[in-house]
Amino acid sequence: MQGESRESLAQATSALDTLIGNVSHGGMHKADVATLADQLFAVQHVLDGEVSLRRAFTDPSSNPAARAGLARQLFGAQISETAAGVVADLVSAPWAAPRDIVDAVEQLAVQALYSVAASDGSLDNVEDELFRFGRILDREPALLLALTDPAVPVDNRLALVDSLLEGKATVTTLRLVHELIASPRGKTLGVNLDEYVRLAAERRNQLVAQVTVAAPLTDEQSARLAAALESQLGRRVHLNVELDPELVGGMTIHIGDTVFDGSIASRMADARRRIAG
Repeated sequence: MQGESRESLAQATSALDTLIGNVSHGGMHKADVATLADQLFAVQHVLDGEVSLRRAFTDPSSNPAARAGLARQLFGAQISETAAGVVADLVSAPWAAPRDIVDAVEQLAVQALYSVAASDGSLDNVEDELFRFGRILDREPALLLALTDPAVPVDNRLALVDSLLEGKATVTTLRLVHELIASPRGKTLGVNLDEYVRLAAERRNQLVAQVTVAAPLTDEQSARLAAALESQLGRRVHLNVELDPELVGGMTIHIGDTVFDGSIASRMADARRRIAG
């Protein structure tokens, strides 16, 4: 998202946080927040399939109040007043592109679920579980195909996810993976999982560092690495560590688009290039 879309999403996210409050401690109850998330996902599904509707909701030449009224007319009978208010506020805001409002509704639904996870102390686990599930799919192409093949009924794919994750992952993680299986929205499952990991990190105001190492890090090594990155970047850093024996030694670190490559394999490859001239 760029420009006014980014600003509209930031305002909507702040408003959602205010609406939800401190879950189960003076704010909305967990069950109500989970219902809100489900209803926002449902609105996202409609907007994703209706090009003309998302264009109508983001038409800069139309009156914002009229757009909000249209949203309430279309969705008001199917979703709660709380969800309808969130959607009405969204369509009243300016958007740089029609597709941006679909992304915004999805992100608000995800953030609603993350607020529940944060309230019960499981948000760290959700982030780790989403990351690790993504890495499993990277290593198991047959499993990835089974979960994303459009020729396989969605219910069958969801049942496969349940058999893999139920009892081994948080309810929030399972709900989010269900959503990505049922509604991929033209993006790969791996890309979508990485985006949800990023949103979880943002929720806790920290960066995600994907660290690939040849051998497991000790707790002390992990703590020193996180502290060094935080000192350099000025933000809290959460480490997602993955093993790759082909590195031989050292590590590679990905933070967003930035790559720090200190692996022995990389240095050997660089030496070979220099020798080759």
